[in-house]
Amino acid sequence: MARRKVKKEVDNKKLIIEAFAEMAREKSIDRDLLQGIVEETLKMMVRKKYGEESNFDCIVNMDKGDIEIYLMKDVVEEVEDPQVQITPQQVLELTGEEMEEGDEYIEEITLENIADSFGRRLVSQAIQNLNQRIRDVEKDNIYEEYSSRVGEVIIGEVYQVRPNNILVMHNKVEMRLPREEQIPTERLKKNNQVKAILKEVRRSGGATGLPDLILSRSDDNFMARLFEQEIPEIYDGIIEIRSIAREPGERAKVAVTSFDERVDPVGACVGMKGIRIHAIVRELNNENIDIIEYTDDPRLFIARALSPAKVRDVQIDEAARQATVIVPDDQVSLAIGRNGVNVRLASKLTGFSLSLVKEGAEDIELVEFKSELGTELYNKLISAEIDTAREFLEAEPALLLTMMDKDRILGIRKIMLDEFEEREDTHWVAALEQAVNAPAGDADADGEDAIAEEVQEEFDNALVEEGATDESGETPDTEDTDGAED
Repeated sequence: MARRKVKKEVDNKKLIIEAFAEMAREKSIDRDLLQGIVEETLKMMVRKKYGEESNFDCIVNMDKGDIEIYLMKDVVEEVEDPQVQITPQQVLELTGEEMEEGDEYIEEITLENIADSFGRRLVSQAIQNLNQRIRDVEKDNIYEEYSSRVGEVIIGEVYQVRPNNILVMHNKVEMRLPREEQIPTERLKKNNQVKAILKEVRRSGGATGLPDLILSRSDDNFMARLFEQEIPEIYDGIIEIRSIAREPGERAKVAVTSFDERVDPVGACVGMKGIRIHAIVRELNNENIDIIEYTDDPRLFIARALSPAKVRDVQIDEAARQATVIVPDDQVSLAIGRNGVNVRLASKLTGFSLSLVKEGAEDIELVEFKSELGTELYNKLISAEIDTAREFLEAEPALLLTMMDKDRILGIRKIMLDEFEEREDTHWVAALEQAVNAPAGDADADGEDAIAEEVQEEFDNALVEEGATDESGETPDTEDTDGAED
């Protein structure tokens, strides 16, 4: 009779202890919870192999590295239920021991013989089940941890740059910075350290089924958190941020107020030699930031929000949340800002729909007609220093013909004149026809006279306005606008 080959026993307890400790540490899973998962997995294996009614006990001790299963059966002469009963003859065949009816047979299953007892297929299924349970626990832990941290500033490392997302690693947890939440002018690279606010946590949608953690650098709250970090008075509650308006990467306006009359809110935010605000500007990729002192007076608040421009008067309609701002001629470009950014941010900051009017005559900034003009034509007009509707209506026909045809000029003029409730100027239309029909680089005497008369009329109007200003005794304000946006 062939002798049964005895397998060499290997002590794996140390390896088990180390493996459990490393798994608990890497997955941030409580050791007792991990031990419970392993026990449930072993019980599942026993029930599948020996039946639901089987009598067994599982022992898992992660501290000592013990993983043992004890399967218990009653010894009987005739087996009625093989899940819980066994004959003395079967015990003799299995162990070589003689047992009598009424005894309890205990079969011990350890790591050394687990594959022989359950089979490789069942062991493989158990491993898959164990991994899935661990992933579910890890998923719940991540969701619970970070859902309570929404609104906090996270510092992570860029580990992958994709066309529509930047993947950021924070404490071995993957986070996502979508394109729409990035600063448009910023280009992050792999291994760069990045600071962003945790904007949203979704239970699913992330890598390998983990929660989807959404970061943002363009959100207004991110700027608010940066102010809290850099300015102790805001963190301590002495100064409060009342509102923020941003165009990420380009410009922002922040309204602040102080609860202590001894503390200047604007000066505290700027800091000595601008050191505080410059730290925030650098973090936001050199985004220009205007600090505005908040006031309950909406007229004064709107005037401050339009800085660096200085306005003459503000007329508001509280019910409609609209305001008409009278702006001196030399301050119009500052009030509008590059591509209308200053007036847009001021409107968002104050909550009022703002209409800018030149001092002395009703006017509308050109940005209000951007949808009718189109971006390309709008940019051309701005480059030609035509910033308002009045300037467009008074522009030389020859200049406008270099940008568009006659029909489009007349169509745009009609839209603007309808806004002012005025009729078309027949003399200007005649000058336009003359400019259209004149050969390139040439014009007849009548055409030249018409253009000359129009230029003279504009010059006379300008002199009249200047004389009116001198008689009032007011001198136009001047300001050093180096570095300001036009």
